[in-house]
Amino acid sequence: MLAIATPIAHAQVAEVIGDGIIRYDASLEARQNRRPSIALVQPFTAIGDVNPDNMAISPEYSMDSGSGRTVASIDIPEGTSLYGTGMCAGPLLRNGFVTETWNLDAFGYGLGDPNLYTSQPWVLGVRPDGTAFGVLADTTYRTQIDLRGGITFRAEGGNFAVIIVDRDSPQEVMEGLGELTGSIAMPPRWAVGYHQCRYSYNPESRVREVAQTFRDKEIPADVIWMDIDYMDEYRVFTFDKEQFPDPKGLNDWLDSIGWSNVWMIDPGVKDEDGYFVSDSGDEHDVWVRDKDGNVYNGEVWPGVCVFPDYLNRDVRNWWAGLYKDFMSYNIDGVWNDMNEPAVFNVASKTMPEDNVHRADPELGGTDTHDRYHNVYGMQMIRATREGVMAANPDKRPFVLSRANYIGGHRYGATWTGDNSANWPHLEMSIPMTLNLSLSGQPFVGPDIGGFAFNGDGELFQRWIGFGSLFPFSRGHTAKGNIDKEPWSFGPEVEATSRRALERRYRLMPMLYTAFHESSESGMPIAQPTFFADPTDLALRSEDDSFLLGEDLLVVCKTTPEMDRVPVLPGAVDGVEWAEFDFPSYDGGRDSKDSALPQLYIRPGSIIPTGPVHQYFGDRPDQRDELTLLVHLDANGEAEGDLYEDAGEGFGYMMGEYLETEFVASVEKGRVVVRINEQDGKMAQPDRKINVIVVGSDKKGRFED
Repeated sequence: MLAIATPIAHAQVAEVIGDGIIRYDASLEARQNRRPSIALVQPFTAIGDVNPDNMAISPEYSMDSGSGRTVASIDIPEGTSLYGTGMCAGPLLRNGFVTETWNLDAFGYGLGDPNLYTSQPWVLGVRPDGTAFGVLADTTYRTQIDLRGGITFRAEGGNFAVIIVDRDSPQEVMEGLGELTGSIAMPPRWAVGYHQCRYSYNPESRVREVAQTFRDKEIPADVIWMDIDYMDEYRVFTFDKEQFPDPKGLNDWLDSIGWSNVWMIDPGVKDEDGYFVSDSGDEHDVWVRDKDGNVYNGEVWPGVCVFPDYLNRDVRNWWAGLYKDFMSYNIDGVWNDMNEPAVFNVASKTMPEDNVHRADPELGGTDTHDRYHNVYGMQMIRATREGVMAANPDKRPFVLSRANYIGGHRYGATWTGDNSANWPHLEMSIPMTLNLSLSGQPFVGPDIGGFAFNGDGELFQRWIGFGSLFPFSRGHTAKGNIDKEPWSFGPEVEATSRRALERRYRLMPMLYTAFHESSESGMPIAQPTFFADPTDLALRSEDDSFLLGEDLLVVCKTTPEMDRVPVLPGAVDGVEWAEFDFPSYDGGRDSKDSALPQLYIRPGSIIPTGPVHQYFGDRPDQRDELTLLVHLDANGEAEGDLYEDAGEGFGYMMGEYLETEFVASVEKGRVVVRINEQDGKMAQPDRKINVIVVGSDKKGRFED
């Protein structure tokens, strides 16, 4: 039987809170009783009221009589393409799909699963003419996002605000989302490199073996990860004295050969007298409680656990303080996992919805878990980030989280969870990365090679070929699986992996610049191909390719037979996107490799690249050489930006950076590149600058 939606009695109200940004409530009473927003970077006060009936896109509120959920329905123009909805398994285009925001431990998820590890109640709509809008259901409660006919949000927990950003392009809408929910902070540059992980590298000798093999084989990589087996019987903030007797010594050695490190910390704390975290938590009264006021117990890796109530400021401060000693082992980054929160041996896979959180007043005050479930992981990584920064005040923090909520990108990166080693998951990894990017989480990528199950060499070879170019690029696999290091499948796959990662490191100047742009504007780093021309309807469902920044198109081979032909962006004023690949690398290794994705450069762009390096800091001066890839437009011109800073620390926030705009033009049959404008206090390095003109037989040179 279908539930009947009945209109809410009082007329909805609307207020302007930004340029092209309108916030709607079901009624004046609903506005007055609106819950605090956890998604928004700050409270937004109204600039003025507007009449909802005069808006091109506006919600209609009703009540679902069957479920009791509040419903907000938005009619959309015919032919509108829909995207976003956070972490969703399946294609890029979301029209016709139903998803749900309820963070879930979803090992081995599939196409039909409605909810995964993160919650982003946001939809991006692109009209047939290329103009766009975004819709945010500003609620932390479980919410169904139904895109089978228009946009419908069905949320538990009563009335909620709907915020609509309506602008001239999808890029401008994403900037509007950045205004609302904030943007990422610049990560340490080592975190933009390649990461290598498995569950688990243990004992310590195995960590050293893997790290040294990367260096011996000259396969670029920056970060190696320690999963839960480094702990003493899975007790967080401890080390197994037999397997990891000297964690600082290990990290010091890793530093000596150019590796940064990331170590896992979960929220489940073993409930055990004499264990310092458990005892300290008891003393400070930090644990989530059940409906009867008792400390809640649930089973996770260590056995019976208690769980910090991260919704509470005092608890976050307590948790942050635990990182002081932990980071003193020369730990660089932290991985918060299992923080949906995951609980074993219960049907819901999480804690009861009637558990109680003593949340801060500005977060909404004391209430039940059904309200705060989706932000539990977000508030955990907020506390973790604060603790890491306090322990290492001169270093940029890096935190990765499995669970998150829209706005949580302010505190940490994420990945697409426990995927599987098969071709459907390889294919889905592109649209999953893109839809998370279009939902305000730009620092994201999948487990390259697949976490669950083995897969084979061909699958890994193809996956690392394009996975090496995702914003977050990490190889990972589960316990009991075959080895999945780049050399594990033989010489051919090893060669492809090396070439793929050398590509990433040569593109690092452009990639790091894209991270800076995202930190400034909220723009995705990996962008859907239709961003190249939002008016081209043929590009709307294209998800075998993606843009890195706005100028580089990555065209991937996602089927075993390599037989699918992707749709490419059309010519710009008669000039086609130019295919490009780097020439042979040092040592005579040929860059041509059919397993690698094809790279295309937008007409009118200049892409800054660098020499091959093995890790951040392996050259005496990371800025000693620059190669500019120039693709002229129809007027014989091009432009591009390069952002540089120290790659570590916070000097860039005081102006210690260099932002350079390059321009190119044709003069006497040659392409000449000049610096048009520079900003920042960082000195211009005395470096060699090469110019490669692509898509043309012209020669190029740089001229001061």
